[in-house]
Amino acid sequence: MIKYDGWDREYQENKDTYLEIFDEFMSQLNYENNEDWERSFAERVGRKYAVSVASATDALHFALLAHNIGPGDEVLVTDFSWISSSAVASLVGATPVFCDIDLNSYHMSLDSIKRMYSDKVKAIIYPHLFGNMTDTSEIELFCKENDILFIEDAAQSLGSSLNGISAGTIGDCSVYSFNSNKVIAGINGGGVVLTDNEDIAKRVKMIRRHGKDKTFDMLGYNSRMYVLNARIIDFRLSQAKDTQQKRQNIAGKYNEAFADLDVVTQKMTNGLNHNYHKYVVRFQDKDTRKRVKQAINGSIHYETPLSANGMYSNIPHKKDDCVSSKIASDTVLSLPIHAWLTSGEVEEIIEKVKFAYATDV
Repeated sequence: MIKYDGWDREYQENKDTYLEIFDEFMSQLNYENNEDWERSFAERVGRKYAVSVASATDALHFALLAHNIGPGDEVLVTDFSWISSSAVASLVGATPVFCDIDLNSYHMSLDSIKRMYSDKVKAIIYPHLFGNMTDTSEIELFCKENDILFIEDAAQSLGSSLNGISAGTIGDCSVYSFNSNKVIAGINGGGVVLTDNEDIAKRVKMIRRHGKDKTFDMLGYNSRMYVLNARIIDFRLSQAKDTQQKRQNIAGKYNEAFADLDVVTQKMTNGLNHNYHKYVVRFQDKDTRKRVKQAINGSIHYETPLSANGMYSNIPHKKDDCVSSKIASDTVLSLPIHAWLTSGEVEEIIEKVKFAYATDV
């Protein structure tokens, strides 16, 4: 079975470096302070403040809390994403409002956003899905005109950029993820909140540490990124341009190989520097996807629209007629793509996809 990430192979390549990092970490006295890493990371991505937390889910959750989003408010979310995109709105007591996607990008549709808008909408959580980026200028303008907080969910798009604008620098507040399935992974996950607002950064820091400033001034959580985790992330960031280029090369091979098939693949449009966190193929029907999935032991992101999950039978929410989200859930398949795939493995995946696609049994 070909794996969907190659961190075990990456470790073998860099084992001596990791042992040095571990030895240096274990020899220090302070295991908790990530302030230097946060300053360095904020500078790296072009934001004023970065606050590290335990996960990107926490980062989204705390971004809402820091901006006082809560009961009585509505949050615009996509119907096609990982569950965190909507669950965090429910966790703060707000009402998630599910919007449909544009099938060309899998991103939230401006038309759907406008249909689902009401004067109760106080925030939007906008994911750059699969590492792709599209022009959000009209959505940003709509948010500004209607006083809507734009939370950029860049969890999957570290390293991606569009026309020179990097993912993670667009939102009023943005988040990244370092989960094990991301292009840069920590050894126990991790996330970060990015903002240019000093007061918001301070509130997120309080929230992640039980609400503590000088005293415990608000309800909070215990959500910290361990220093060792940050060191591992730093080292992997130093290799990021090279590993992203390797993923782009594999995506290019996939695009070329599948050009004659009646499928929709992910290409880099003008101005897009795609990190290929996922390489997603959309088939014409569910049965074809099933055959290909079985042939390569593939993964589906995401098989169920968010609003169709059982939790929302009991949790207040609103929903557009999310036809495109359902089409995507029924027909997309993610192919293995990471920097440590061998040429032989890439060719094997291509051959299996082509054979299964052509074999209607």
